Amino acid sequence: MKKLILATVALVLGAGLAMADTVRMGTEGAYPPWNFVNDSGEIDGFERELGDELCARANLTCEWVTNDWDSIIPNLVSGNYDTIIAGMSVTDERDEVIDFTEQYTLPDPSSYLAMSDDLDVSSAVIAAQTGTIQASYIASSGATLVEFATPDETIAAVKNGEADAVLADNSYLVPIAAEDGDLMMLDADVLIGGGVGIGVRESDTELKEKLNAAILSMKADGSLNKLIEKWFEGSMATF
Repeated sequence: MKKLILATVALVLGAGLAMADTVRMGTEGAYPPWNFVNDSGEIDGFERELGDELCARANLTCEWVTNDWDSIIPNLVSGNYDTIIAGMSVTDERDEVIDFTEQYTLPDPSSYLAMSDDLDVSSAVIAAQTGTIQASYIASSGATLVEFATPDETIAAVKNGEADAVLADNSYLVPIAAEDGDLMMLDADVLIGGGVGIGVRESDTELKEKLNAAILSMKADGSLNKLIEKWFEGSMATF
């Protein structure tokens, strides 16, 4: 079966144009280790390395573009870039507006980060980034939601007392908790949303097929799992 998958993937990848097409990869650049801007001013992180490898396998030329999270879907639809590769969980609501490739990570639990480990999150003030699955979850949970435009602002809200805790992807919060002795992870994980895929316009079926083939090839040869282990150091499940 594995040989059959690899043969099918090779056929799809080999069907591309002789000259590489240029694909503009849209990301947030503010959500380490998924994506961030490094000290040299370049987009970096798990998704930068993944995206470059996918483009190489699909005979595509990547150009990287940053965009604020709260307008990242509208600007894909309007043509400002060709993909969203920004830690975006696949949800039914998003799938009504854009399309998604194969998942390149499994669902990541959402976790709470607070300054006290005895917090009752059901009645607390919880910070989340606007437009995320965590914000939607808090809004329907009975807790008080306060939304912020960037991930950094949600952390700052906890530290300055605007919020009692922040709810975000476990993989984003774990390194922050490890570096800041005032912050701690709560034992109250929730699983919301699906795995993470690349967002594309619904009309871009050929691009989706090429990216799907590249993702499947990385799953089949184990390189995707190696990349997940490199960037998430055991905090993210592998395939």
